[in-house]
Amino acid sequence: MSDEKKREKGIAFFKKLTAGQERQAKSVKAAIPEKFTQYTMEHLFGDVWQGEEIPLELRSLITCTILVALNREAEQRIHFPGARNLGVTREQLEAMIIHAAHYAGWPVAASAFRVLAEVWPVEEA
Repeated sequence: MSDEKKREKGIAFFKKLTAGQERQAKSVKAAIPEKFTQYTMEHLFGDVWQGEEIPLELRSLITCTILVALNREAEQRIHFPGARNLGVTREQLEAMIIHAAHYAGWPVAASAFRVLAEVWPVEEA
């Protein structure tokens, strides 16, 4: 697949992932150099996320798990709502965070629950 085709697929997927978060996505894009954005759209979202071996919802849950384990709160703010857009339930995210707490530590789980409450309030669940 050509780089242009990957970029188109990546941009389309990124729009789906960040639907409802346009302001957040715009500020992230503004802070990242164009060359890095190009790699992200072509390779990460246009190629890696497009694989057929793992369903999109599971790929999203895996990504969220890694972000919790690494305590990457800024990226959680993008990927938790993105997981919702892709069909992951709040209950699945909560169960994942509880599970991750036992391997990655209580503090990262507590942080992840604070981020989840911020970006996906319980009343919206």
